[in-house]
Amino acid sequence: MKKIITLLMLMALVACKPSVKKENSKFTVVTTTTMITDLVKVLGGDAIEVKGIMGAGVDPHLYKASEGDVTKLSSADLIIYNGLHLEGKLVDVFEKMNQIGKETIALGDFLAHDQIINSELFASSHDPHIWFSINNWQTITEKLMLSLIKADPENTAIYQKNGKSYLEELETLKIEMNTIITTLPKEKRILVTAHDAFSYFGKEFGFEVVGLQGLSTATEAGVKDVQRISEFIITNKIKAIFVESSVPKRTVEALQASVQSKGHQVNIGGQLFSDALGDPLKETGKYIGMYRYNVNTIVHALK
Repeated sequence: MKKIITLLMLMALVACKPSVKKENSKFTVVTTTTMITDLVKVLGGDAIEVKGIMGAGVDPHLYKASEGDVTKLSSADLIIYNGLHLEGKLVDVFEKMNQIGKETIALGDFLAHDQIINSELFASSHDPHIWFSINNWQTITEKLMLSLIKADPENTAIYQKNGKSYLEELETLKIEMNTIITTLPKEKRILVTAHDAFSYFGKEFGFEVVGLQGLSTATEAGVKDVQRISEFIITNKIKAIFVESSVPKRTVEALQASVQSKGHQVNIGGQLFSDALGDPLKETGKYIGMYRYNVNTIVHALK
């Protein structure tokens, strides 16, 4: 981290010099998580250049900026991140970027207090996994579209067109997810995963959500957590539990073993995408494709 701070101090000196924007260069946006990268690419299309610093399967809770990331951030026209302390190890970097005059947007700031789940167990006192509410993502899409128009007015028509189209797609997704979830009896809507990332999903679609680890993957699950949740699984006759793409699967496997040691059976129902999207060349590399995949996986395994 000291190396990054040193780099940022050097950039502050560079920032004092007048910059010359290359003619015909694209508006450049640097993003953190894959969900944000996908959204900005949808809104801007080919009219802007989007550089994401996190890839598929990357855990934003533990991510540390590299020298290459700092270079990207320092050359951006706009920086967009999740906020609510999701990218906990990058907070100092964003603060330094603001100090050298870089414009930054935290998507969590777009949401009203009643749209954010409170939690005293996380650094920001809020659950940062805001993208798992489709309602939230619609609000964020609309407000981010307006922010991009303000920052890059030359591409206003593109942002408006793509934003309107994407909001319609999200509304269709919400209806589709409701239809799929209604095929699962209410008493079976209990979701047990590696860490507590799905509370917004649970609130929106009527699931009880239990995470083996806390809101942040930096919190390790202990033996008592495994024992407590294994008893919960047995009591509620839960058929399947789930691993996550950005969290090591060993804790969920330990939970499965604990249940089995007590003479009961629980399946690992599949891998869910939580803090990162999948391969960008596949449907799960897009927010809508990820959401559809997750819901289908959950419902199929719990029936």
